[in-house]
Amino acid sequence: MEGKPRSVALALAVVLVVATTMEMGLVSGAQGICNMTRDELMACKPCISTVKPVEKPADVCCTAIAHADLPCFCAYKNSGMLPYLGIDPSLAMQLPAKCSVPAPPQCK
Repeated sequence: MEGKPRSVALALAVVLVVATTMEMGLVSGAQGICNMTRDELMACKPCISTVKPVEKPADVCCTAIAHADLPCFCAYKNSGMLPYLGIDPSLAMQLPAKCSVPAPPQCK
């Protein structure tokens, strides 16, 4: 069971990286990814940052995760680039649990 939340969390972290690139203007489009807007994705980033991460996710982050397409995030679960992009994988793995969002059964 423990592997499923980790997969979703890592996938979420990768999507947050995409949001970061959108913020920097490298990717266009305001629609976001996996049913989360760019603003919702960016609201989650402070919790998984490698620099001064915050402990508690913002309400907008948890609300967005609760309505996100979590199986979509599973497609990003194996990225090894997270630490290089300022994302702490350990913190990313904790984000769904901090938001009380269960992992979907499709994520393995």
